[in-house]
Amino acid sequence: MLLKPALRATAVLAVVATLAAPAAWAAPAPESVPEPAATSLSAPVASAADGLATSDLTGRARLGYPVETEAVRVTVEAHAAFGPGSFPTRSWGTFRISHVIDGKDYWGDFAVDCLTTGGPTATVTGRLQRTSPGHPWREALDAHTRMGLSFYVPRDGAGGPARVGLSGATLKKQPLLTKCMSSAADMPVVEGGYTLGDRHV
Repeated sequence: MLLKPALRATAVLAVVATLAAPAAWAAPAPESVPEPAATSLSAPVASAADGLATSDLTGRARLGYPVETEAVRVTVEAHAAFGPGSFPTRSWGTFRISHVIDGKDYWGDFAVDCLTTGGPTATVTGRLQRTSPGHPWREALDAHTRMGLSFYVPRDGAGGPARVGLSGATLKKQPLLTKCMSSAADMPVVEGGYTLGDRHV
């Protein structure tokens, strides 16, 4: 994403990472919903018969952003299965981060490697699979870097608007963001929304 001055550079960096990567990363993809990565959605969906609780986070929204002429959107379809403990036994799905600047959509698609949930909150991390052509992430980031998203999805509108946070990405040759981690959910949802199912069987 391009976002705030500091975040903006990191975001663009994320998009750029794909330019330096194989051409497949830049292949066109649907703008509304990220194309699932085979490795992320190949995991079987857990059910009550498995004896595991599952969590799901889906939706698409535009986020509040201080530059009115630009649009930041996050699309997500993430799933996880849980045994005992706080962390999932497996996670799968995709998410897309999109930042439109001067009419050009800079997007990056990620394969989910962790979804954690608790009440109205969730954290998702994933590895970058591809970006839009010319995205700054391609030059600034290592291929398949990890980024994270955090979500606050209030039930029945209680507790104010839904919010999303973006971790940004580490620069080349820097340690990866840790799995399941992200920043605070600080950007309000201004259009669209998310559905969060927390630990259901």
